Amino acid sequence: MDTEFIDAPDRHRYELRAGDELVGIIDYRIHGDVIRLIHTEVPEAFSGQGHASTLARGALDDARSRGLTVRPDCPYVASYIKKHPEYADLVA
Repeated sequence: MDTEFIDAPDRHRYELRAGDELVGIIDYRIHGDVIRLIHTEVPEAFSGQGHASTLARGALDDARSRGLTVRPDCPYVASYIKKHPEYADLVA
């Protein structure tokens, strides 16, 4: 399945889409130079296919490219960072 990672700032979330279908989201809030990653959600129909990790990686890469530090309030994102220490420097 080809997916596209996009920032939807008007909805305060990152989205992973396959065409017109929403495959998953990460809700966020930006305060100054800190982005709080609040909640990751992948619908049941798309679970177990690696979409949550694609979302986490995309959100963290976007934060790095924008010079933001990350507050991983979402347990999934916090766990992802522990498993991928190359992102540990982003944690606020």
